[in-house]
Amino acid sequence: MDCIYVGNHSLKWIKAMRDENIPTIGHVGLIPGKATWIGGLRAIGKTADEAIGVLNHTIELQEAGVIGVEFEVVPPKVAAIITKKVDILTLSMGSGSDCDGQYLFANDVLGYTDGHTPRHARIYRDFKTEYKKLQKERINAFKEFHDDTINKKFNDPEVTVQITDEEFNKFEEMAEKIS
Repeated sequence: MDCIYVGNHSLKWIKAMRDENIPTIGHVGLIPGKATWIGGLRAIGKTADEAIGVLNHTIELQEAGVIGVEFEVVPPKVAAIITKKVDILTLSMGSGSDCDGQYLFANDVLGYTDGHTPRHARIYRDFKTEYKKLQKERINAFKEFHDDTINKKFNDPEVTVQITDEEFNKFEEMAEKIS
């Protein structure tokens, strides 16, 4: 969908965009940009108080005008109840199957995350290994190109155009007259 992701809790900005008919998506649960405020990267909603906080945050965002929210690392049971209570789209990122949709980054789906792989990442392919192979091939290709450049191997007819001997002889005669 075409919308603006709003990762902060600025209801004022969400309302302003709503008033201009600009669709927005909010974020509840674990918000990585605010992880230092909550003691690090961790699930949100594992206690009743936190779960109510996720519900209230979702309702605030809905009332401000978002068209949906991303639930990140919220217990599936909590996400399911909230999904039933709100009228906006809910997208799960590590929050179970009962949201309206699933959200994962392509690097998680394709398996090429460098460093820590998030718990909620579901890896369907091993592109990290494939990218390492491709990188070796890239390096080898550029080395070969470099060698061909140094050794002047670019006169072959597959990559150049030719001039007939007759036309070349005429060209040489004309070129000799130019100083």
